[in-house]
Amino acid sequence: MSTPSKPVIGILGGSGLYQIDGLKDVTWKKVSSPFGEPSDELCFGTLEGHQVVFLPRHGRGHRVSPSDINYRANIDVLKRSGVTDLLSLSAVGSLREDLPPGTFVVTDQFIDRTFAREKSFFTTGMVAHVSMAKPVCSRLGDALVAACEGLGVTVKRGGTYLVMEGPQFSTLAESRMYRSWGCDVIGMTNMPEAKLAREAEICYATVAMVTDFDCWHPDHDAVTVDQVVSVLLGNAGKARGLVKNVVPLLGAHQGPCAKGCQNALDHALITSPEARDSALLEKLSAVAGRVLRK
Repeated sequence: MSTPSKPVIGILGGSGLYQIDGLKDVTWKKVSSPFGEPSDELCFGTLEGHQVVFLPRHGRGHRVSPSDINYRANIDVLKRSGVTDLLSLSAVGSLREDLPPGTFVVTDQFIDRTFAREKSFFTTGMVAHVSMAKPVCSRLGDALVAACEGLGVTVKRGGTYLVMEGPQFSTLAESRMYRSWGCDVIGMTNMPEAKLAREAEICYATVAMVTDFDCWHPDHDAVTVDQVVSVLLGNAGKARGLVKNVVPLLGAHQGPCAKGCQNALDHALITSPEARDSALLEKLSAVAGRVLRK
């Protein structure tokens, strides 16, 4: 798939993110993937003249558990829809006293503790290894921080997101261990999402929206459901404002990403041409077509 002349901005997050003032030409469309069913239909629209594509990560109505999300299908349909820049918004718990509820963290590292998910498009018959040393696109991160600051949202640049399997929350021992590792926030959705976006050569960045302190915090048990819901609603409103602010910043970008995200597969393919599985190659037509057609 060739790089479009203008960025197409994808948004992965809650069901209400597409309810943004100024979003025009809204169309919901089912996009099929050879990797199975994505979480939902895609919402296509334009915001200040820029193309955007929204995908509710858990489906509308929050139907899909973190472990049951078809991450491969989600990334594949976004790639098939022309998405070049992908923003992930997700609710997280805080592992640090100085990251209270309501804080947005533009993370730059992940620790993947998931174990029940398909983590790669490249399996037996077509093996590839991409670099994940720097798992997010700093160009997108810069734009997200600028958009947060423009809204007056408390934002931290940089941090490590511990991705747990779920759907249960951490034990106290686990929460304390993750803090000892230097992790900043904890959630359930950004892996293997970030790995798959890298394999699909899509620029990716995440905003981790803190809803509460994880169970390590001495006041954790005093937090009520009403308090968490209040923060969630407040974060959702700020997230919509963030999307509205960041889309024009990203939409103004011209040419390929200087960080090289769109070339992640240049030296990643390992399987020799004569040993490649033709059926798998067909499934990879959107994700890896740029390099497989060479």
